[in-house]
Amino acid sequence: MDHWYFIGFLLLILLHLCLVSVEINGSVLEMKRGTSSVPFDPTRVTQLSWHPRAFLYKGFLSSEECDHLITLAKDKLEKSMVADNESGDSIESEVRTSSGMFLQKARDEVVADIEARIAAWTFLPAENVESMQIIHYENGQKYEPHFDYFHDKANQELGGHRIATVLMYLSDVESGGETVFPNAEGKLSQPKDDSWSDCAKKWICRAP
Repeated sequence: MDHWYFIGFLLLILLHLCLVSVEINGSVLEMKRGTSSVPFDPTRVTQLSWHPRAFLYKGFLSSEECDHLITLAKDKLEKSMVADNESGDSIESEVRTSSGMFLQKARDEVVADIEARIAAWTFLPAENVESMQIIHYENGQKYEPHFDYFHDKANQELGGHRIATVLMYLSDVESGGETVFPNAEGKLSQPKDDSWSDCAKKWICRAP
């Protein structure tokens, strides 16, 4: 059973503030970027957890955008790596068994539009974003609980610390595929049924 993720890791690189113009049109916000506008709808956002911060935006990507990202990545997947806690080097690890690849920033109009939409929603400049990463999980593959921020000094010195992660589902599955937040509050209050995995039943999580 295959599953696809799009992940944009937001990285604080610049030390200056970027001023953007935001206009409200009904319930839709538009962030001006040159001659174009990047709309997003704040009414689609729900809070999953406040400690730590976790929010859900329904319908952030269109079906066409999901298919486009999958097509870009399909023939370029390699085994996913993790950063070594001491050296910062990319190494293989049993805690992460997926495959993936990185997209060049603004490599085409679709990718550039998605990057601009992420910047508009998060109020973080697109210049502060790492390259998008497409992740593919086959049946039984995983990424065990982890922090996205860096433990090593090498990656921090390259550009600063990760302060947020934007994760988007590109496909759906009949069961499994959840993203779990082990440290989130209210883990017992989220309703679940037999379609949830055993891992997901224990904590706050989000299915495709």
